Amino acid sequence: MRNLILVAFVEPVADGLVFPRTHWPLHITLVRFDVGTDDVAERAAVLAAPYAGAALGARLTVGEDAGFGRNGSVPVSLIQPQPDLQALHEQLVTAAESLGGKILTPAHTMSGYRPHVSHHGAKRLNPGDAVVLDRIALVDMAPDGDRTVRRVLRLWSLDEVPG
Repeated sequence: MRNLILVAFVEPVADGLVFPRTHWPLHITLVRFDVGTDDVAERAAVLAAPYAGAALGARLTVGEDAGFGRNGSVPVSLIQPQPDLQALHEQLVTAAESLGGKILTPAHTMSGYRPHVSHHGAKRLNPGDAVVLDRIALVDMAPDGDRTVRRVLRLWSLDEVPG
């Protein structure tokens, strides 16, 4: 089983970056999915590319703080509703499903999607912060079967978009 996730990073990252699962750069989850084949990552990147490219540059605003997870124990900064971000999420969900991907949290997709950035210790966003959607990535949740690290498989960035 291959575990993949598409995210919008709000911190600088590089294509190919490997990081411990406990030290994610700040990000907005777009869709997480499992697939049964190993060759699907390249196909997922091809399907996601036009949607990621179209969404780059969207301006987002950080909303209020909230608590997610069991008993609200995970502190997050909500992202205010924004049509480009919602459309990107929905397009990527559809793309993942077209690959046979199993969405792990279907209740939190489509109309149930609540974009947010989880706090990581002192690293966090604050209400009113402006964020530009400038880094979208496909991340392997267990590269080479190692569940202790994550790897950026493909990064689309605003720097790549012709001027």
